[in-house]
Amino acid sequence: MTQTMTASAARKASKKTQHVRSTGDWITLIVLIAAALLVLFPLLVLTINAFKTPVDYNATGPLSLPKHFTMDGIISFWTTTKFPLKFWNSLVISLVVAVAAVVLSVLNSFALGIGRVKGNTWIVLAIMLANMMPQEALLYPLYTMFKQLGLYNTKLAIIIVFTIIQSAYGTYLLSSVYGTFPQAILEAAAIDGASRWQVLRKVVLPISWPTISVLFVFFFVWTWNEYMIPMAFLMGDDVQTIPLALATLQGQRTMDATTLASASLLSIVPTIIFFIIFQRKLSQGITAGAVK
Repeated sequence: MTQTMTASAARKASKKTQHVRSTGDWITLIVLIAAALLVLFPLLVLTINAFKTPVDYNATGPLSLPKHFTMDGIISFWTTTKFPLKFWNSLVISLVVAVAAVVLSVLNSFALGIGRVKGNTWIVLAIMLANMMPQEALLYPLYTMFKQLGLYNTKLAIIIVFTIIQSAYGTYLLSSVYGTFPQAILEAAAIDGASRWQVLRKVVLPISWPTISVLFVFFFVWTWNEYMIPMAFLMGDDVQTIPLALATLQGQRTMDATTLASASLLSIVPTIIFFIIFQRKLSQGITAGAVK
C-alpha cells in the first residue's frame, strides 16, 4: 500500500515537473508571440483596409477599424480583372511547375547523388552557378526562342521556364541530401535484387518525402508570386496571372488605397490557403532536415 502511494505521488510530481516552465521558456515564448504579431501586422492592416470605404480611409487613416463595412473594392477587382480566369491561370501554371520541377529534381538528384554520375560534383557546381544568374539575363534569349517556336504568349512557355529554374534549385538541394544517403540501405536493396527504379520508388522516395514536400510548397508559392518573366511573355489578357492582373489594374487607372488593399488581399489569399493545407508537411520536412 505504501509503495503504491509512493509510486502515485512520484507520478504526480513527475507530471507537475513536466508542466513547469522556466523563466527562459517564458521569455522565449513571449519573444516568439511578439515576432508573430509583428509578421502578421501588415496582413492585418491590409485586411482592415480591404473592407473600408475610401471615405473611412481618408477620414481615419489606415490603422482604424472600418466604420462602414463594404466589399466594393473586392467586387471591383474581381470583375474588372476577370479574377476567376487569372486565378485559374496562376493555379494551373503553379501546380504544373511545382509537380514537374519536383519530379525533375528527384530524378536528377538520384542520378547525381546516388547514381554517382561521373563528374557529378562539377555538374552540381554548374547548376549552382546557373541558379545565381539573374533572370533579366534570360529574357532576350527566351523571347527569341519562344517567338521562333510559336510559344510566345502561352502558359506553356512560362511552365517550361519555371520548371527548369525551380528544378535547378531542387536538384542542387536534393543532390546534397542524396549524396549522404545511407549506403547500407542501398546495398541491402541491391542484394534483394531491387532495380534502380525500385530503389528510387520503394527506398529513396519514402525516406525523402518530407524534403520533397517542402520543395513542392516552395515551388508553388515562388511560381505563384513571379512577376517579371510572366510580364515579358504573357501579353494576352486571357493568359495573364494574378500578379500581372494587379499590376495591370494599377497601370490602367488611379486606384484608391482601399481598392488596392482589396486587390492585394485577394491575390495573396490563395497562397495562404495553400500554405495552411500543406503546413504539416512543411513542418515535417523542416524537422526531418534538422534531425538529419
